[in-house]
Amino acid sequence: MTINCAVLDDYQDAALSMADWSSLAGAVEVRSLRQHFGSEDAVVEAVGDCEILVAMRERTPFPSSLLDRLPRLRLLITSGMRNASIDLEAAARNGVTVCGTASSSEPPAELTWALILGLARHVAQESNALRDGGPWQSTIGADLHGRTLALLGLGKIGTKVAAVGRAFGMDVMAWSRDLTDERAAEHGVVRAASLEELLGAGDFVSVHLQLSDRTRSLIGAEELKRMRRTAYLINTSRAAIIDQEALVQALHESWIAGAGADVFEQEPLPADHPLRMAPNFLGLPHLGYVTRRNYEGYFREAVENIAAYLAGSPVRTLCSPPGPASPASALPS
Repeated sequence: MTINCAVLDDYQDAALSMADWSSLAGAVEVRSLRQHFGSEDAVVEAVGDCEILVAMRERTPFPSSLLDRLPRLRLLITSGMRNASIDLEAAARNGVTVCGTASSSEPPAELTWALILGLARHVAQESNALRDGGPWQSTIGADLHGRTLALLGLGKIGTKVAAVGRAFGMDVMAWSRDLTDERAAEHGVVRAASLEELLGAGDFVSVHLQLSDRTRSLIGAEELKRMRRTAYLINTSRAAIIDQEALVQALHESWIAGAGADVFEQEPLPADHPLRMAPNFLGLPHLGYVTRRNYEGYFREAVENIAAYLAGSPVRTLCSPPGPASPASALPS
């Protein structure tokens, strides 16, 4: 019996060309779905026949309410080894094994610098003017050398961003609740005593924290007002760490010089979202992890995960239901 498998949110139509799926031929029928499904009803209608789903990061969430409506689902694969949008307890309760893949931290660190440089040198504005026959030079760039790069978080991505900041000749400081002087010094960074100190000192403030109850809405109106009016705020982590309404207000009222973001609380971003019209805002459609090397790794390991599942020995598991894996035979009649 052939098992149905769907790759969700394959925006670039890349999944089937980025890995060799031929090893699954005859056992698994794979289809790629480019469109984003904006409701649970739409997801159920599109993939309710599937035993295996491959999810790209957190593009489609899998809360308990959706998992309860996918009785045929037995294997859910996510790119990366952490996905906050999957209810792992509900998955296990529904008999679903969840597996992950490797994910490189270099691409989001690199994209952070694309946003920093784009903001500092007004790249989008000047490029649009050049293409549209607008004024030849209309902005004055912000310097990086000798300025302060302030990092919220000094983990795998934050440390890479810090290294590039030092290469630009920036003074780098960092803060998180658990950051020690020793770890900061190890990466050539000064540890800020408090979030307030970091925000007040940074010329470029970049967010690299995990989203949790402790970090949700960490940056609100009060914190934005603590920043320099000449400072830029960059977020390639999770949108909910920054109060989005406060950010829009900060941009319209010039509390800060500008902001760049690659992450949003609702994705794709609605056409009428106020950030699309906010002044001095440089936005990208969540491209931090979207590189050829990452995609090749994601889908190669997705194929490996499926093969291991079919063999009854799932790998890279984030959760497993009680008892041995039982593909196909576990399907309801």
